[in-house]
Amino acid sequence: MAAIRLIPTLRRQSHPLADPLAQQQMLAAVPAPPFAETLAAHRVGPLRAGSRVEVLQINVGRRCNQTCRHCHVDAGPDRTEIMPPDVVAACLDLLARWQIPVLDITGGAPELHPAFAEIVRRARALGCHVIDRCNLTIAQLPNYRYLPRFFAEQQVEIIASLPAPDPAGTDGQRGDGVFALSIATLRELNALGYGQAGSGLLLNLIANPTGPHLPEPQATLEVRWRSELAERYGIVFNRLYTLTNVPISRYLAYLHESGQLDDYIQLLVQSFNPATVAGLMCRTTLSVGWDGRLYDCDFNQMLDIALPQTILDVTLSDIANREIRTAAHCYACTAAAGST
Repeated sequence: MAAIRLIPTLRRQSHPLADPLAQQQMLAAVPAPPFAETLAAHRVGPLRAGSRVEVLQINVGRRCNQTCRHCHVDAGPDRTEIMPPDVVAACLDLLARWQIPVLDITGGAPELHPAFAEIVRRARALGCHVIDRCNLTIAQLPNYRYLPRFFAEQQVEIIASLPAPDPAGTDGQRGDGVFALSIATLRELNALGYGQAGSGLLLNLIANPTGPHLPEPQATLEVRWRSELAERYGIVFNRLYTLTNVPISRYLAYLHESGQLDDYIQLLVQSFNPATVAGLMCRTTLSVGWDGRLYDCDFNQMLDIALPQTILDVTLSDIANREIRTAAHCYACTAAAGST
């Protein structure tokens, strides 16, 4: 099976936008109304978190076996950041003490963390529902062939990134060879019961556009994907989620270099939908960086818009009902139907 063709990360290129502060400054220079003012104008602000944490999302590291063109993490094989044991332990302790029902594990490729399997087992022993943000190709590497069966044994929900139901669309965004490897893993997961009615094994796909536009309506896209993946490859899945590309990291670099940044931000602003605000994941999720710092969401994490506390010293009173930190990138999550 062909290997994936990799592109360099921004950090590997010594690109100016490898610095989160440079990204913040570029976004702040785009002529757009402050997100907080737009919320207030529609009488849906200020944006606040709930009184408890429903989802603990942990980014266990930036290392990945892929370097996707749109990646907001700037993940890749050359990244070395990894969540240390004391932070892992603190995350698991918080799950237990606060009785958080869902653990959402992301990266990079989260499965590359040496304690990945232990994290999953311990979270499941606490009664947590575990979600793995999987790029699918990781399960085709020799040292990670155990993953599909392990996922099934632990009843892990898989949210798998797959930009398009065809080789051209997927490989163009994620690297040559990604689609074929992804289909191989999806077939293995289906054989174990994932995506099959009544199995309880959830296999959800997530797709984002390749260009500077909004995703198609989720319901319409899901129907098309079900048909194409089933007819061409025999693949079944539970749900298809759509994600609007957030203008940070590699996608921000693409927009800037192609001269489309201002237009894209304006598209997001003009597509603001106040009905999406109630369901924003930042209201129920606490995001933990690989180093233990805390954030309102994964996107704020990548822009280094941090909360004052860390996973080692946070209390529930610190973060309950807190006002969410926002900026221009937040328009991506509230455009049109919003990002699921």
